[in-house]
Amino acid sequence: MEDPEGGSRPQGNGASAVGRRDGKKSRRRKGKRGGQSRNANQSAQHVISGDTGEAARPIEAGNAARKRKRRRRGAGASGEAVQQPQRASNEISATAGRTVPGDSESAPSRRNRRKHRGKRGLQGRPLAHEKPPVGHAVQPQQPVPAGRNGPAESRTGQNDNRTARQSDGGQRSPGEHPWPGELYAALDLGTNNCRLLIAQPTRPGQFRVVDAFSRIVRLGEGLAASGRLSDDAMDRAVDALRVCASKLKNREIRRMRLIATEACRQASNGAQFLDRVVAETGLELEIIDRETEARLAVSGCSSLVGRETRSVVLFDIGGGSSEIAVIRIGDNRFNRLANHITHWTSLPVGVVTLSERHGGRDVTPDVFEGMVGEVEGMLDRFDCPVIDVGQADDFHLIGTSGTVTTLAGVHLDLPRYDRRKVDGIWLSDDEVSAMQAKLLSWDFASRAANPCIGPDRADLVLAGCAILEAIRRRWPSPRMRVADRGLREGLLTDMMADDGVWRRHRNRRGQRGK
Repeated sequence: MEDPEGGSRPQGNGASAVGRRDGKKSRRRKGKRGGQSRNANQSAQHVISGDTGEAARPIEAGNAARKRKRRRRGAGASGEAVQQPQRASNEISATAGRTVPGDSESAPSRRNRRKHRGKRGLQGRPLAHEKPPVGHAVQPQQPVPAGRNGPAESRTGQNDNRTARQSDGGQRSPGEHPWPGELYAALDLGTNNCRLLIAQPTRPGQFRVVDAFSRIVRLGEGLAASGRLSDDAMDRAVDALRVCASKLKNREIRRMRLIATEACRQASNGAQFLDRVVAETGLELEIIDRETEARLAVSGCSSLVGRETRSVVLFDIGGGSSEIAVIRIGDNRFNRLANHITHWTSLPVGVVTLSERHGGRDVTPDVFEGMVGEVEGMLDRFDCPVIDVGQADDFHLIGTSGTVTTLAGVHLDLPRYDRRKVDGIWLSDDEVSAMQAKLLSWDFASRAANPCIGPDRADLVLAGCAILEAIRRRWPSPRMRVADRGLREGLLTDMMADDGVWRRHRNRRGQRGK
């Protein structure tokens, strides 16, 4: 008989055959069949232990086994390959179920060996991998990319980016996403930033971020003075868009929407710039109007509006414009929060344009108050009825921009910006005032040294605070909710809702439940 590890199996020194009739199988031999001798005609002398009726193994065999084990260990330590007969050094007594005294290592009980024999197969043989059920596409797990927004799984959970599309009738394991290949992409080229999100729909109203990208490009730098996009600004934007194009090319995207906002709307050479983007990156961007931008901002933040809320003023402080939407929710709430917008406006001012007009490096209290006054004059022309507040939870502000996320990061005293700790946080009116006063007391170097601001935003953050202060004076609120989300999330939410992926998800869950 061949040994599973290789080589011939020696005869002798097997389990005791005392009291066994011919033709009857030994339970001990069944438990040892992976690596023990099956010779039933063994002639070794046996010794009876102190317990009545308990069969112990031969003393001579036990001593020889221990010597062989020591020789094997010594050979293994020195790197020599010594061939020794394979024999288990530990045996369980036939009736007591305990290890024979004197063994150096304890062995599992015979009952456990029988219990796990079917799972491990014969000793020495490699385990066969289980075959996946019919309809499964085995895909490797990919690492979650990280960026300013944190790990990709941080928004909605674990990244499960599998691109093999499955048929509706395929069998799926519990918890597996029903459409592993349905990825959506949203790109927002703003006056200050270029941002990209690639996501996968999960539970109704939610999605899992697969990949993300964000870079400050300052496309609108010098736009207010010249009315044109500068060559340096366009070069920075095109470089960032090349990165986005590479990310989109490497994935199977079901649907994408790529937008440009205020800088391209205002610039006289905005259309020529987009033609250059197509030629050099292959990305076709659309310039959206201000009303669409306001609605997308609301769609991106819809999950942050609680059921008890009756009125919300949502604002998005951008680089070249600031969108404000007044939302009134009655007893019947629509699935899309943007359908509850009653009034909206887009102010032709943002952090880049305001800081260029008033100066963003050295901001004194008088300069800051001058910026606030300019924005207040624009808001005075916004015809919007006064919001009636019945209870404390009926009304609040929602801010979605780098300004409010920076204030939240400074308030939390984060050693490094962390989106998971900022998105959705509540700030009281006093806390917002305290953070604005702290930033106003810092010089440019102090703002640049803060990890939640950095040198790229140090000359813009106080201009954003001035816009925020004008909004707070127009709509006083005891609290404000911070949203690290915006147009990209709104684009993704609208595309997924239009395609009905969440509705199909609910239907398929119901079919699986039946």
